[in-house]
Amino acid sequence: MSIEKRLSELGVTLPPAAAPLANYVSYVQEGTLVFIAGQLPRDADGQLAYVGKLGKDLSVEDGYAAARSCALHCIAQVKAALGSLDQVKRVVRVAGFVNCTDDFIQQPQVLNGASDVIMEVFGDKGRHTRAAVGNNALPGGVAVEVEMVVAAE
Repeated sequence: MSIEKRLSELGVTLPPAAAPLANYVSYVQEGTLVFIAGQLPRDADGQLAYVGKLGKDLSVEDGYAAARSCALHCIAQVKAALGSLDQVKRVVRVAGFVNCTDDFIQQPQVLNGASDVIMEVFGDKGRHTRAAVGNNALPGGVAVEVEMVVAAE
């Protein structure tokens, strides 16, 4: 089954690929690897969403939703880079950064929001390595930022 068809069956509509916020590019393809710059959670209007700190302002469930949003934005960048998600051979790596208090230790549960949607969309091609890192601040004060590396056909 094509990835586009799977998205449709899941009822998932990819957001537009967001423009970079500063002096960098959204993705770089080097050989068969595509590196996706960190993506932030956004609402349906493209505005930053899930602003706040996990362990203080936001729940783990909020963080999970933020990570899911970030991953969908990463997938949109992959589509922009490759033209078709069917060109993805496999998702290689996902790195997530969680804006959290010093005593917050549930970064992996938050990043499951990204990993779960990646697995839903790509199936076995979505199995990836991952880092879930706590941070004291992220751009725009968002809760989560996610970056991704995929291998292309």
